[in-house]
Amino acid sequence: MAGRQPQNDLAFSNQRVRVMLTGTHARFWSCQVAGAGRQFVVGAPTFEVEGLLNEVSLTGIRRVGEPLDLGNGCVEHCFEGQLASDPELSLRMVFRLADDSPVLRFRYVLQSAGKHGLTKTTGRDQLTYLTVQLATLPYATEVRLSEFNEMVHSYTLVEREVHSRQFDDQFRLIGPMLVAQDPSRAVLLAYEHGATAPDSFLAFELAPDRAVSLVATRGNYCHRQLLDPEHPYETMWFQLAVVTGDKTALARDYRRFVLRHLSPNSESRKPYVCYNTWNFQERNKHWNGRPYLESMNRERMLQEIDVAHRLGVEVFVIDTGWYEKTGDWQVSGSRFPDGLRDVKAKLDGYGMKLGLWFNPTVAAVSSRLLNEHSDCVISWRGKGGDPHPIWETEASHSMCLVSRYADAFADELIRLNRELGVTYFKWDAVGQYGCDDPGHDHGGAANTSQDRADSYAFRVGPAMQKIAAKVREAVPEAIVDFDVTEAGRYVGLGWLAEGRYFLINNGPYYQNYELPLPPDQNWNMFFYPGQARGWICRTPLSYDSWIPSVLFMTHYFPDEPRSSQIANLASLILGQNGVWGDLPGLPEEAVARWERVIGFYKQVRDDITESYPVRSGPVAGTPEIHEKLSAATGRGVVVVFSTRAGSCTHVTEIPVAEGWWHTDGVRVALDRLGRAKIEATFAGAGAEIVFFGVRE
Repeated sequence: MAGRQPQNDLAFSNQRVRVMLTGTHARFWSCQVAGAGRQFVVGAPTFEVEGLLNEVSLTGIRRVGEPLDLGNGCVEHCFEGQLASDPELSLRMVFRLADDSPVLRFRYVLQSAGKHGLTKTTGRDQLTYLTVQLATLPYATEVRLSEFNEMVHSYTLVEREVHSRQFDDQFRLIGPMLVAQDPSRAVLLAYEHGATAPDSFLAFELAPDRAVSLVATRGNYCHRQLLDPEHPYETMWFQLAVVTGDKTALARDYRRFVLRHLSPNSESRKPYVCYNTWNFQERNKHWNGRPYLESMNRERMLQEIDVAHRLGVEVFVIDTGWYEKTGDWQVSGSRFPDGLRDVKAKLDGYGMKLGLWFNPTVAAVSSRLLNEHSDCVISWRGKGGDPHPIWETEASHSMCLVSRYADAFADELIRLNRELGVTYFKWDAVGQYGCDDPGHDHGGAANTSQDRADSYAFRVGPAMQKIAAKVREAVPEAIVDFDVTEAGRYVGLGWLAEGRYFLINNGPYYQNYELPLPPDQNWNMFFYPGQARGWICRTPLSYDSWIPSVLFMTHYFPDEPRSSQIANLASLILGQNGVWGDLPGLPEEAVARWERVIGFYKQVRDDITESYPVRSGPVAGTPEIHEKLSAATGRGVVVVFSTRAGSCTHVTEIPVAEGWWHTDGVRVALDRLGRAKIEATFAGAGAEIVFFGVRE
């Protein structure tokens, strides 16, 4: 592999870029497009240790070990040197690079041969991770991943142009991605953490000379945090990419990197069709006046599995209520007297995976896990919260994931894999704030309450990643979906290095639109079949230009009427891949229609997942056209949505593969270049689908 270099060589490369280390503070290392001239220079970090700012410059830099093949297409390179300012301190530099990608991941590990402390003499984090110069790149864009859009009640991706006046006035941008370009070259900087905008724990600090520094803003470490041989300081992962071309060329490369190389967990990137039981539990509660858990039983689950199999579902997720109580996470004996054995046997017979719902941050009052980890209960200003009921099960205490409890919870998930065969774990209700306990792993009694609270908020996301990594190492086929259907959660690139997101529940509440609750107190607005919920759920497909939509699970309804069902199918196959509803209540015609369309989708879903999105028209516009065709194969899908009767046309951006199937309101022909000319005719609001590269 091109990434492998001889020992002691302070440079490495792949097919796309070359990285060279110097170790001086201003020119710590550099990256350039392979075969090109200009280098993009990265400045060194600065740490405050024992009250002194150490502007890192290294001496005696050496390669540590041989390049390591990580198994996900990436090779890891490690280097180490002593700080010129203090020979007791050393810095390890870890780089990861895939042979076919220009995106470089890197992090630093500050090590000490003696006993030191990271300090905050100003009361704030004193840590600069890197500095770069953008003077030769006149155009810049901040890419945000964590803006919670109240109109759609969902996180969304937003690109914001960065103006010269913002450099002049020394703005701070939260990112986590910053893109800069000139007419021939584009550069990306990013960090792997997360928070709900405008909150953040890092920022890109702009300077009038167009220098940009990535700085810690709060919580990245505690005052007097121990630094000794057993306690190094490890930074999060950062990313740098340099490409020939514009921002779109960079986005295409970055999207491919996220899909193939960001995570060691390839299962989380596969476009499985997933079903979750929650929607019927909600409908049963709000439409029928029954308890949430009434339908959570062996008989109902077996019925749902039969229909889910016909619909093409591959991952069957049993939502809240399958357990007796939180913490112990044992199967409910009253709802599943056989301990889920019949459910698992039926799933196995259909080749389907079993998934279960969890709240990682709660343990029931009488649970063994709470009894053994009572010191890990979340507390605030010296007081633990009162226990609270969890979805009609026993009251539970809130638990701190930044404590020894985290390992115990991971062990429970691994046990459930061994005992029940669970491979999909849906995590819900993990907020980012609320603990300042001095007995956990986010600061001690010598730290202020605010320091501990900030440290908890910063560390809870990485703690989730460590739990997921422990589960993945024990269960390589595991998928962890993190529910971010509400604001205040750890949203960013950090989590995507281990898992994926469960993005939208039912979308906006009545309160989002300043409307009073209806008499039945069901606050969900988009709870019914039809076109409108699809508008909400498709809006966050904006992520797909940088991050594959397969990482943002969203569920669609299989309900009739036909126009609603086709619109939901047309939305699902763009990559969000989720379905929920009252499956046993579906008529045979609806089941057969869904089964047929999903059958075609599965023939080309890998092409769809890989393909860069092309969209014409806004969501809920007329027409709204999504083209997901592989540039390599011409296989994939084109979907056309309309809000009213009439006809519209579209010509695909690239030539299409042979073998078409389409819904009834479409005509397809080829132009002289092999591109598809599509005419879609609508009798009313709805959607039309054209698959390319499929066979009956």
